[in-house]
Amino acid sequence: MDNPADRARDAALRFQSELADERTPFVFDEWYVATFADEVTRTPLARTLLGIPLVLLRRTDGGIAVLEDRCPHRSMPLSLGSLEGDTLVCGYHGARFGCDGVCAGVPSQAMIPPGARVRAFAAEQHGPLVWVWMGLSAPTQPPPHPAWIDDEAGWAASRQRLHMHASYVRLHENLLDLTHLSFLHAKTFGTPDYASAPYDSSVDAERGHFALTRSVVPTRLPPIWARPTGLEGRDAARIASSTFISPALHEVHVRFHACDRPAEEQPSRAIRTAHIVTPESATSTHYFIHHGRNFALEDGEITAFMHQQLLAAFQEDIDGLEAIERNLANYPSGTAAEVSFRADGPSLAMRRWLKQRALAGRT
Repeated sequence: MDNPADRARDAALRFQSELADERTPFVFDEWYVATFADEVTRTPLARTLLGIPLVLLRRTDGGIAVLEDRCPHRSMPLSLGSLEGDTLVCGYHGARFGCDGVCAGVPSQAMIPPGARVRAFAAEQHGPLVWVWMGLSAPTQPPPHPAWIDDEAGWAASRQRLHMHASYVRLHENLLDLTHLSFLHAKTFGTPDYASAPYDSSVDAERGHFALTRSVVPTRLPPIWARPTGLEGRDAARIASSTFISPALHEVHVRFHACDRPAEEQPSRAIRTAHIVTPESATSTHYFIHHGRNFALEDGEITAFMHQQLLAAFQEDIDGLEAIERNLANYPSGTAAEVSFRADGPSLAMRRWLKQRALAGRT
């Protein structure tokens, strides 16, 4: 007998097959952030991006070189070697590699074997971020580096590198889903009225643009925003927009104002957060945060307070997404049917676009 529940489950799984998840190949033809710039020194730094082990090093001219972290002789990580000038010396048998990845010498013989080289990746430092182009082809555009990050006069900022044992796809979906703030973040920056507040969404799959803006008006702000803005105990507006910029970058912009007079009559109170998302593996992610505000610019105590509060909230995201990843590991791959809500529209479109991009890159 035909079972409606089975039909619904099969339809859900067919729909999900069009969406990116932890089984989807990475999008390689993109810039990704490998690290904060101050982490790259004359000591080789190991980091895995998109399943590829990399070694990052600071050249003598101050620039950054990025090589595959595997000596072609016997696969020793080059990050365990040493840097002599701009030559990276393998710590196993002493093979020497320039910043272009070409072997420059083998101590045990005069001839350099054909093919003795490692892949070198294009890298650019912009402000506090080091971007790496992971594709085989040459970069076709500059990194999607947000200009406001470099505006130190206009935006007081803090930043943090986090790590998550979950798919980067789920992190992007989480950032486009503002309804979870009332629940997952009930103890930090969520409020009960957030999930039901009106919202507008914007989807342009041609440009890879996916955004959502939610207007929570009036509301009582949680301490992380109420105290620094001076809106504690007052009816306020909280206008939050979340935008997928690229597979590597997501931005959240929020504006606050008191409800007792027009916003244009009040000082600007805005925050911006760059959520920088770099896959490490199919189920682990480097998560870089750069958070800025345009008010109380000289107040270091507010910077410290907001940073601590934000990290608590972002850890809630990490804990939730890791719990999802662990739970899904109990199911045979591709058998856990999902039910989506109306507010999931932008994130579903984003996941479909990610999968199309990933599969197009394999042809």
